[in-house]
Amino acid sequence: MHADSTPAGRLIALGQQLVEIHLWLLDELDQLRAGLDGAPPAGAGRPPADPDGRPPADPDGGPPAAGRLRSLRAHCLSFCSALTRHHTGEDAGAFRVLADEVPELRPVLDRLTQDHRMVDWIVRRIEALVADPPTDDPAALDRVRDELDGLGAILGSHFRYEERTLTAALDALGDRAGGTEELLGVEPPPDW
Repeated sequence: MHADSTPAGRLIALGQQLVEIHLWLLDELDQLRAGLDGAPPAGAGRPPADPDGRPPADPDGGPPAAGRLRSLRAHCLSFCSALTRHHTGEDAGAFRVLADEVPELRPVLDRLTQDHRMVDWIVRRIEALVADPPTDDPAALDRVRDELDGLGAILGSHFRYEERTLTAALDALGDRAGGTEELLGVEPPPDW
């Protein structure tokens, strides 16, 4: 999806890199939510239901919901880590540079930084819920789903606002500001 994969081409299109990272993160979040409903992660085969059509039991003998939470834990923690790296990278990288280069954006950058703190709070709650899911609490899956749904709503709004207000300014930075990972915390996956 990159228009130009050379370092200079990537830097000139830093705003597009931001959009690609956001699309990738939202896709990962969608996959997590689908996994809570029993869909396999992208590229994985779906486990067969038992003969009565019920979802397969947890391999450790617990209810299916606890098994799904345990199997999604690595994906969830990976997603949460990537999202946190992205926001931390923006705060320390792109936002710092933009505050210096385009001072009129400071109120926007302050608002986005506040959003990052709120998102981080939700991410920590999600990480706690999936870290050690209870095997005897059928509502555990619903709590994780509710948190992921809330996170999805906030990220959708946050990402749109950020893209609308910062894409042109990021593109204008060109190659003098640094690389994508340095400024945005992560690179979009190469196959994105």
